[in-house]
Amino acid sequence: MTVTEIPAGFEPHFRKSPFTDPWEPLYSKKTNEAVSMGLWLAKPHTNARGLIHGGLIASLADNAMGYSCAQATGWTTSFVTVSLAVDFVGSAQIGQWLVVECEVIKTGKTICFAQCLINAGDAVIARANGTFRVVPKKE
Repeated sequence: MTVTEIPAGFEPHFRKSPFTDPWEPLYSKKTNEAVSMGLWLAKPHTNARGLIHGGLIASLADNAMGYSCAQATGWTTSFVTVSLAVDFVGSAQIGQWLVVECEVIKTGKTICFAQCLINAGDAVIARANGTFRVVPKKE
């Protein structure tokens, strides 16, 4: 796969944010149960040592898990992060496709639990889990 090739099922991300604008282009893929997010790693995603920044990984995991909770509940409500834990188990390089693949563990009237694996190329580089509070959508 080359940098110009986007994996099957991924499209330009459906939601823009001033926080994630510097990381564009971002891509996402929706299934009935979850939302995956991906991007081609580039220099703006690195820290001062040239490594892919852990903050990027944590933020994408947080976003993808929150969107996955929304997808699993039919986008009928909004979610805010209550807790987020990330374990960094590997590293990634500029030029690799990074993907966050989520699973919603349990949804309820007030809370949602999700987890994800973050892959760069064929290797898992991090895992994360999050707890999200249900909040009413603003009309």
